[in-house]
Amino acid sequence: MNYILFDGTVRNALLPFTFTRPVADIRIGILTIREKWEKHLGYTTTTLTEEYLMGKYPMVEMEQNIMINASFLPTEDMVEMIQGLEEKQAVFCGEEVVAFYTSETQEEVDFDTYEIIEYNGDCLRVENPWDIFQKNDAAIREDFELLTEGRTSQPIPTTVNVVAPENIFIEEGAKLQFVTLNASTGPIYIGKDTEVMEGSVIRGPFALCEGAQVKLATKVYGATTVGPHSRIGGEVNNSVLFGYSNKGHDGFLGNSVLGEWCNLGADTNNSNLKNNYDEVKLWSYEKEGFKKTGLQFCGLMMGDHSKCGINTMFNTGTVVGVSTNIFGSGFPRNFVPSFSWGGASGFTTYITKKAFETAKIVMARRHVEFTEEDAAIMEYIFEETKKWRKD
Repeated sequence: MNYILFDGTVRNALLPFTFTRPVADIRIGILTIREKWEKHLGYTTTTLTEEYLMGKYPMVEMEQNIMINASFLPTEDMVEMIQGLEEKQAVFCGEEVVAFYTSETQEEVDFDTYEIIEYNGDCLRVENPWDIFQKNDAAIREDFELLTEGRTSQPIPTTVNVVAPENIFIEEGAKLQFVTLNASTGPIYIGKDTEVMEGSVIRGPFALCEGAQVKLATKVYGATTVGPHSRIGGEVNNSVLFGYSNKGHDGFLGNSVLGEWCNLGADTNNSNLKNNYDEVKLWSYEKEGFKKTGLQFCGLMMGDHSKCGINTMFNTGTVVGVSTNIFGSGFPRNFVPSFSWGGASGFTTYITKKAFETAKIVMARRHVEFTEEDAAIMEYIFEETKKWRKD
């Protein structure tokens, strides 16, 4: 069977993270949503997403296809129901389609002609940017079970101070000595070829993905995910780094999400709680205004390729777009449009030529190429976000 993950109705609500990737490639828990589905299904998947992303994330369509809404995280019951679908059948969870079997072109799908099967089980769904950190606890637990079932962890080094070792899994090539791992509050996953440096204290749920690093004497509160080839230091609480991003120095990151290729300068701090303890509002690209989150704790949402200088301060509920460069004293405003250059004293446009030069250097350091497809995507985002920049 050919499985295709589609963005669904929440794509615009998940900006800025979906500027540069399909919904399926958001990381929550240990794995991306795509990796979860592929692990459960036993098949590779392709993607139905925005046209400007299709060069990098193409769709392979066959005569018979099962389309899956990528905003839903798979469960065993859901996967079993989807694998049992026949032509002209669809799985719905409430008002939202989860998956459907089709042999038609996607523009012609009419669910009035389908047999609707209701999914009434528990499930996780990513509908808003803050869901990525808020639902990360449950997602780490599910991924931990999925990845470790029937497998044996590498031995925990004798110098490691450990609580609840049965909830810890260490992959091959991981290095850790003289650290504290407390998995009594949730599982701790230490991925392949990772490093946790001496003096670090980690409380689960926690995921350190392949090639990632925890710097000396880092303090980590769950539920936190450090994506592949990322680095963290200082104090991190309930945050998700997608991959290839660095918060390598002292400073606080809490209730936050960083995309890929981000870098936080030394002593960068974000607020995750308003002084009056009021509900946090967050910039919404979908409504082009601020939206209530229903949360008292909400920090920084930073899109891919964005960076900030040393001693940067981010206010509660700040949204930073793609490829921004923030520096200087004071708090920048709590919505920074993509391709902005500056800080609290004002912003100018970060032209794509300069942005691409930096991206090539940054990515080459990790042996990843900044391709023509990447450049085309970024050029599209530059034009799409022009209306929010004020030079």
